[in-house]
Amino acid sequence: MDSGHEHEPPTRAHSHVHGGHTHEDRHGRHTSGRWARLRHRLSELAGGHSHDSADQIDDALEADTAGRRTLLISLAGLGLTATLQAVVVVLSGSVALFGDTLHNIADALTAVPLLLAFTLARRPPTSRFTYGYGRAEDLAGLAVLAMISLSSVLAAWSAIDRLLHPRHIDHLALVAAAGLVGFVGNEIVARYRIRVGHQIGSAALVADGLHARTDGFTSLAVLLGAAGVALGWRWADPVVGLAITMGILGVLRSAARVVGARLMDAVDPDVVAEATRTLLHTDGIETVRELRLRWIGHTLRAEADVTVDANLTLSAAHDVAHAAEAHLLRHIRRLSAATIHTSPAHHHAAAR
Repeated sequence: MDSGHEHEPPTRAHSHVHGGHTHEDRHGRHTSGRWARLRHRLSELAGGHSHDSADQIDDALEADTAGRRTLLISLAGLGLTATLQAVVVVLSGSVALFGDTLHNIADALTAVPLLLAFTLARRPPTSRFTYGYGRAEDLAGLAVLAMISLSSVLAAWSAIDRLLHPRHIDHLALVAAAGLVGFVGNEIVARYRIRVGHQIGSAALVADGLHARTDGFTSLAVLLGAAGVALGWRWADPVVGLAITMGILGVLRSAARVVGARLMDAVDPDVVAEATRTLLHTDGIETVRELRLRWIGHTLRAEADVTVDANLTLSAAHDVAHAAEAHLLRHIRRLSAATIHTSPAHHHAAAR
């Protein structure tokens, strides 16, 4: 996410386009969030040239850090859950629990590509990747979808094989307990991932949280399978395994919608409407001819074409664009960059 700034840390730039001219204000990267904010506010009090860029940089870095911390903690939690379940699978031979364990392992492993993406996103832009590496997070979302798909195939294969070749299941109490452990572990991880994902604007992390939540409910299904077997229904375990497969396919559909929308640059229309209102409340802007928003990783970037009084000087038009960018950065959550182009009012109509 850039805010009219063409480069990510270690240097950010604010860009304003006025009649084909570009003005940039560069702010160095600060290692301390508190110091950056203090320095920024002192600059404002002293009448300094400021757009809250230091805050935006700090927010982006803090989001990356929060995302990586969430993934590491959830990886450890799901890893422990899957390990406990795997031990019970070996002891009991439950295919339903085996499918659930595979799902939990896949869910834990999805943290790996996401961790790589969050780490890669911290790298500064280059002459080749001029927008930086934020879109790596979207590629990681595809990896999440691939892992969910693989777990559904493995779970289905195991269930069908068990239907064709029935097998006695031992330690039903352990199987039921393992299912309960899976539910609790996944629900904790799901809430954590979804909450942080919404906080930092990460579609991939939200999708991963939805994946974990579905794992939790499929773990509860293992309890039903164990109860059925206890009643003498040998087919109950593989049938529940198939039901788990259907649950996995359901979360695959939900996750695919979230990740697919992000890959297609979908943005909440309410955010676009709020950005439009923000621009129109900027002194000097008459209309908003065009406004585009897109996600780059878990940050937003805006590009706007606005009309101003045709009699304004270039310097005055620059000030209007400058104010418009500052207003957008201040009022639009997760926005890190805005490029504002000013056009003389009625100029385009006259050109036609």
